[in-house]
Amino acid sequence: MRLENIRTTENVDFAVIGVPFDTAASNRTGQRYGPQHIRDFSVLLRPYNPDQDINIFDYCSGVDYGDINVIPGNIHATYDNIVESLTPVLDSGITPVMMGGDHSISLGHLRAFHKKYGPVALIHFDSHGDTWDNYYGEKYMHGTPFRRAVEEGLIDTEHSIQVGMRGPLYGPGCIEDARDLGFEVITMREARNMGFDKVSERIRERVGDAKAFVSYDIDFLDPAYAPGTGTPEVGGPTSFEGLEFVRNLKGLDIKGFDLVEVLPTYDSGEITAVAASSIIFEMISLIAINKRDSSS
Repeated sequence: MRLENIRTTENVDFAVIGVPFDTAASNRTGQRYGPQHIRDFSVLLRPYNPDQDINIFDYCSGVDYGDINVIPGNIHATYDNIVESLTPVLDSGITPVMMGGDHSISLGHLRAFHKKYGPVALIHFDSHGDTWDNYYGEKYMHGTPFRRAVEEGLIDTEHSIQVGMRGPLYGPGCIEDARDLGFEVITMREARNMGFDKVSERIRERVGDAKAFVSYDIDFLDPAYAPGTGTPEVGGPTSFEGLEFVRNLKGLDIKGFDLVEVLPTYDSGEITAVAASSIIFEMISLIAINKRDSSS
């Protein structure tokens, strides 16, 4: 968005932060280049959001905070760096918007948010639940972060919801395990049958007034609209529908966001970068709306 690239917590309401880690991915890799890919396309974004009728910078200020230092191949040291980097941001009351990177990084984000807020409600848009106990025998992969987060007490599961799960699975347990952990799960077929407006209503009812964190895997979108990702699944939402889900979170007490799994190598025509930058724009718009409404 042509934001100033400066690592500061003074007079800042939101910070866009890259987390270029991808060595916990299971299929295609290259998500470490996702943050810069999104940045490159985001220069076309403008400050006024006509769908929400708000000019972001009338109500809040923001910076491109740069990238968190990650350590390829060392997920635990990377988690430590994520927590260390996010702590001053959260302690300053800034709302961070993280750009991945593979989905394993969300565990680091949730550890930082727990340190500040305690357990948070998770609003998770994805084609995969990412609640496996292990993947290839590994406990810390991009398919396991939310099980680890529940085990660590980072998530308020009674107010958490996952939306969009679809595609071939190893068995019914792949979805039922998430429900057993306490999540409400709305598969893509269920979402289509009930209608997206009803899904948004269910999200709002589930989260209520809890402090929330939004995690958005770009493979939530159908690969026709976001081909540049590591594990695409057909049958997902359009880009318009993917934006609407974020817009409809207006009014919830969202303390932070991440958008993950953008993989430039497979992004024909920069379709995925367009979608990802626009989704982040909608996330920032929610921050501005909350600032506006809290001061009125």
